[in-house]
Amino acid sequence: MQDLAFEKELSGVIELYDIDPEAAMTNESIGAALMEKHNKGRWRFHANASLQKALEGSDFVFVSILPGDFNDMAVDVHAPERYGIYQSVGDTAGAGGIIRAIRTIPQFREIARAIKRYAPDAWVVNYTNPMTICVRTLYREFPHVKAFGCCHEVFNTQKLLAAALEKAGLAPGGIKREDIITRVLGINHFTWIDKASWKGVDIFPYYKQFVDTYADSGFRDAGAATTFAAGGTGGEDPDEDVRLKYFSSAERVKMDLFRRYGLIAAAGDRHLAEFCPHSWYLANPARVESWGFALTPVSWRIRNQEKLKKLADAYVEGGAAMTPVKSGEEGLAIVKALVGLGNLVTNVNMPNRGQMPDLPRDAVVETNAAFSRDDVQPLVSEGLPVDVRALATPHVLAQEGIVEAVFEHDREKAFRVFSHDSAIQNLSLSDARSLFDEMCAKTRADAIWGHA
Repeated sequence: MQDLAFEKELSGVIELYDIDPEAAMTNESIGAALMEKHNKGRWRFHANASLQKALEGSDFVFVSILPGDFNDMAVDVHAPERYGIYQSVGDTAGAGGIIRAIRTIPQFREIARAIKRYAPDAWVVNYTNPMTICVRTLYREFPHVKAFGCCHEVFNTQKLLAAALEKAGLAPGGIKREDIITRVLGINHFTWIDKASWKGVDIFPYYKQFVDTYADSGFRDAGAATTFAAGGTGGEDPDEDVRLKYFSSAERVKMDLFRRYGLIAAAGDRHLAEFCPHSWYLANPARVESWGFALTPVSWRIRNQEKLKKLADAYVEGGAAMTPVKSGEEGLAIVKALVGLGNLVTNVNMPNRGQMPDLPRDAVVETNAAFSRDDVQPLVSEGLPVDVRALATPHVLAQEGIVEAVFEHDREKAFRVFSHDSAIQNLSLSDARSLFDEMCAKTRADAIWGHA
């Protein structure tokens, strides 16, 4: 909504749907007030009582949901801790990511069927995690869907590369991350960059210097470093300090992976750590702290959700006014390219049709893609080096396996996928079974096995 407040070349109607109708109505009111003040007449927002009414006639469909609720996510993240398994995010890989996927797949099958029936020609943009599972489910349920997934993790890495150049004395006035050209390859939240340049300058030698300087001490921007080091008391907003503590990092995991493999890891440390052997970065809370990132408790997400609900109510009731700030996301730029207002190359998640030649066909992978009028073409990469591929492939196969298990209503197959996870393999088979049964029962995941 805030990005639309700045948009002058496009106009239209945003049809809103939420399984909580009141939430959709709240968003309608917020959007209307925002446009009335900042971009009057160009965009209208309309809450719908049904998914059918929201989809009919749509040119673009944006999907951003929470599979289950944060009480479910608390089980995903914290139940494994009793077995010595720690997760910094728990929404993509590992035990938490697998159980979340089981809840997510039936919801995305329903969404895919609705798109097929009511908006089969629409472009579908997914922002929901687990990203790979969501996009894979859309295509498996509706093979002709025009869908892709967007993730901002690479953008943050581009900002880090800009900082590396600035530290080396290039462009001391600042470098825009959009001017950093990167070739992206891998899978969502375990993405890599094998080529990077700025105005024709190869960034890799400068990034190596940067890593040599900061790999042991870590690197944070000044604001994040201050609040993190102060233990959440350094700023005017204590809640913001806590958020920074749980979501910022010292980039040490990213730099360690560069030293190991020679490629630039292009996701946040909290995500990257979950794709690596558990002993490297997540063995215990002390190990996590030593690497300069945090285990984000779901209790914070629950508190923050309540805070955001109160803020939304204040927007609706007039007690607060939203001042639009550009999000840094590229969803709107992608829309403009697809309607013919320029071309764009950026990273997206799509089924593998050869753009990642070393990974299974049809598995969802993340690479650059070229967007133009009514077209998106993934750009072919050279694939991952064999040592990096050895880390990524088990996760690709686990994602494929859990989609297959849910589509086939095969709970035992889902457990086998769960038990193969590298962290779960540290448990006895009986403990792995107990944890799986507990997580399924407490997140209502077991309710899906008998339903198409």
